[in-house]
Amino acid sequence: MSENANAIRTPITWFEIPATDLERAKRFYETIFETELNVMDFGGPMAIFPHEDRSVGGCIVAGRDSHPSPHGTLVYLNAEGRLDRTVDLVTQAGGRVDTPKMKITDDIGYVAYIIDSEGNRVGLHAMT
Repeated sequence: MSENANAIRTPITWFEIPATDLERAKRFYETIFETELNVMDFGGPMAIFPHEDRSVGGCIVAGRDSHPSPHGTLVYLNAEGRLDRTVDLVTQAGGRVDTPKMKITDDIGYVAYIIDSEGNRVGLHAMT
């Protein structure tokens, strides 16, 4: 395969987690990651996860097209260095742990699956 200036470098550029209650979902993710999400309006309010410029980013979005579900697309959020702590905060934040932390392989690391405050199934990933 030849190098191409338009080649895909990462399959994910942005993600949106649907919510029926944006403020509740924002509090949930702020609590489990112990960080602040910024609300911005891009044709409707979105709670934006912290991310570096030109890196993969994402948000929580509510509105008529938002349909939270544990059966839709599965997003894995980075919990590097704090996977245990993040999982510990899920219940307190209004969600539930679907699958506790488990090791996949040495090369892939660990994952856990949660159900967020809106009913979405979300993966958490960390190497340690």
